[in-house]
Amino acid sequence: MSSEKLEHGMVSIFTGDGKGKTSAAIGIATRAAGHGLRVFIVFFMKADNYVHGERTSLSSIPNIKFESFGGKGWVDKNNINSEDIEQAKQGFNTARESMLSGEYDVVILDEINPAVFFGLIPADKVLELIKEKPSNVELILTGRNADARVVQAADMVTEMLAIKHPYNNGIQARRGIDY
Repeated sequence: MSSEKLEHGMVSIFTGDGKGKTSAAIGIATRAAGHGLRVFIVFFMKADNYVHGERTSLSSIPNIKFESFGGKGWVDKNNINSEDIEQAKQGFNTARESMLSGEYDVVILDEINPAVFFGLIPADKVLELIKEKPSNVELILTGRNADARVVQAADMVTEMLAIKHPYNNGIQARRGIDY
């Protein structure tokens, strides 16, 4: 495996109501690791049991490390609790430390956009993080409802558009495919 360094890291966002935001970020993580780049992923609003499939696969890939931050169950935007806020804060601090550590070339903040939208993390903190990003680090932010100011600060934004989804026909998320 060759060991490369990024000359120019960028800020990328995968957002929108369509499927594939986390999948796109994990795809980049595996590609980067294959080139010898070191990757760190922070899963927001997802407890360890939620990222079981990803955990199993990613833990076997050299150069990829990750941590999950989230309580049990889904975060209810209308009923935020102290654990939700504390988990998001811990995740954000871990992401920032990892980005600034010099140990990683790619840092992925999975589901950071809804964490901001739900009020768990202020958008200003994410904008600050973008300004602090070392020039040789790729920063990837995922999740629907990306804040407009964060979108403006990014170098690349891809919006996943939901054209047709089985959920609309009553088919629930499928293990191994959707989670």
